[in-house]
Amino acid sequence: MGFYLGIDFGTSGARGMVIDEVGIMQQRVIYPFEMSPRVDLANIWQMALFSLLEQISGELRREIRAIAINGTSSTVLLCDAVGNPVDAPLLYNDGRGAVVMDKLKSAAPPNHTVLSTTSSLTKLLWMSQQAFFTQAKYFLHQADWLAFLLHGQLGISDYHNALKLGYDVETLQYPKWLEQLQISIHLPKVVTPGSAIAELRPEIAAKYNFPKDCLVCAGTTDSIAAFLASGAESPGEAVTSVGSTLVLKLLSRTRVEDVRYGIYSHRLGDLWLTGGASNTGGAVLRQFFTNTELESLSKEIDASQVSALDYYPLLKPGERFPVNDPNLQPRLEPHPDNPVEFLHGLLESIARIETRGYELLQELGADKLTRVYTAGGGAINDTWTAIRGRYLQVPVMRSMNTEAAYGTALLAMRGMRE
Repeated sequence: MGFYLGIDFGTSGARGMVIDEVGIMQQRVIYPFEMSPRVDLANIWQMALFSLLEQISGELRREIRAIAINGTSSTVLLCDAVGNPVDAPLLYNDGRGAVVMDKLKSAAPPNHTVLSTTSSLTKLLWMSQQAFFTQAKYFLHQADWLAFLLHGQLGISDYHNALKLGYDVETLQYPKWLEQLQISIHLPKVVTPGSAIAELRPEIAAKYNFPKDCLVCAGTTDSIAAFLASGAESPGEAVTSVGSTLVLKLLSRTRVEDVRYGIYSHRLGDLWLTGGASNTGGAVLRQFFTNTELESLSKEIDASQVSALDYYPLLKPGERFPVNDPNLQPRLEPHPDNPVEFLHGLLESIARIETRGYELLQELGADKLTRVYTAGGGAINDTWTAIRGRYLQVPVMRSMNTEAAYGTALLAMRGMRE
């Protein structure tokens, strides 16, 4: 029997998961990050990667046929001709590229996905104006560089990571307008996520007792990996991540883009994964309740009854989706003395925001919603799930697996079979 390894690089640590040929997990390994202001990010990533390989049992390692890696979207770095970083990587949420937005807007089409202060292309444009840029030969995403450490082929990416670099995922090529920016560097060759790139470096295969023909496959982003893990696979199926914020992803036959709401679509085979993210979510609930209180109070709520309270739960002013208003004020009044009533009102209000989000995606052309899988901490709250189902009017269920590493292992396995 063959096994497949998926590796997930998140914000708090790296995780690996080995699955068998029918998708059953065989082992899970973890490497938490110890972050500090002066930390060498690339070095930590490298240590994490090889620590995960070492933690996998020797019995499994000997039968692993393919490996794939996901990274956080728009986490990027520059490398020299042999793949060494020339400066510190820029993380997914690094907004220093705000200073180059006017130049980017002069080249990119209006409302394009790259027109964000944190996009990969914005970061590259900012990097191109720094002194260290003269040492750089390659621009890579986090997942690209980590895969390079395993297979040794520089300058290869996948079209999930490359979307925010400006790569046209419909025509599968870089657009002509990119040339106007005159950035003199090797942009990655872009391939299909999950497709085989090269065999594991012989010295790595020998050191860790992997098969000599173990393949390293093109990766993906962390959020798409989590979607792949959910079990959603047909147009109209969606995944709502109910974590600190509320993230919606709907599988559609139609590509939907609207930068006004932060809506964009990733290519997923012959389909499109479209979505948006709201600033509401679990972080607001934890402002008022502990996890224990959330669990106990939720059990006292009658999910079949509509709350009379109408909130817009936010931690601070500003919303992105389904309302785009940087000045939208949190609405958390009136605040009843009964905590059960208050929590009921909050859960219903967030459910209404989720419902409006899916309505907006459908109004813009996405497929009709048929089923919602739930990931994140909110997935375990049965009362909230029932409330959300009442509003969404479709089956709502917990994702079959919520770990991005599992989705990435599936990607490696499916890529091998195609």
